[in-house]
Amino acid sequence: MAGGIVAGTAALTAMAACAQTSPPACTVAAFEPAARINASSLRSLSWAPFRRDEIGWETYAPLMQRELGTLCAPDTSRFSQLLAGFQKRFRMKGAGEMDADTFNRFKGVWQERRPFVMVNVNGYCPPPPDPATLAIAAPAESYGGKTIPLRPGALDAYRRMVAAAKRVPAIAKDPRNLTIFSGFRDPDADAARCLTDGNCDGVARATCSPHRTGLALDLYVGEAPGFKPDSSADPNRLFMTNTPTYRWLLANAGKYGFVNYPFEPWHWEWIGQAP
Repeated sequence: MAGGIVAGTAALTAMAACAQTSPPACTVAAFEPAARINASSLRSLSWAPFRRDEIGWETYAPLMQRELGTLCAPDTSRFSQLLAGFQKRFRMKGAGEMDADTFNRFKGVWQERRPFVMVNVNGYCPPPPDPATLAIAAPAESYGGKTIPLRPGALDAYRRMVAAAKRVPAIAKDPRNLTIFSGFRDPDADAARCLTDGNCDGVARATCSPHRTGLALDLYVGEAPGFKPDSSADPNRLFMTNTPTYRWLLANAGKYGFVNYPFEPWHWEWIGQAP
């Protein structure tokens, strides 16, 4: 886990340096052919990265940019060059062209940073904490007046993170930004909701959701017109990944011990405590 945090810090440092460079720094002649292929597949790739059909990989591009340590857009040749380096690290053909196999490598790196995934990999589901040990978020910290229980450490880290984020005017101007709309969820209640509402999120909600740990938070990062903040519709997820709030989280949440579940821009997990 420590290796993942160090790698993320290095990527952030590289991104900060890249921000000072001029646009031509994103052009590498040798990788222009790969960049043209990526520019096409960015919005046309037909695939199922999370067992659901999707078109294009634009939603995941900000996460990939962060991992590669670049602000160069995913359709640039510098991005392709860095992508080729990433591919070679995993003994893949380093052509710099994005494809499903390459994404699975990214996905593996991201998932390994989530302790819940690692303990659950062999079918073990951690027991929920005693509700009496949980802290309750303040009304102003919750979305829509919900009661949000969390483990005290996660809530404290969340508060420090939000205090820093709110210093950004684009985030502070909307009081909904970074409010919590789901924290600890009792497994029995999740199973009941699955049965009564048909809201099972596959089978994860009814069986072993990360929210049972009290370490997972669903945060308001924006919503596309006509959608709710937890809608997994592709247009909504793409919209979210372009909001100032999500981009700030990508660059800074790791400093406070939070990692993202890549399919859901709103879902973050605190890794400062074992699930």
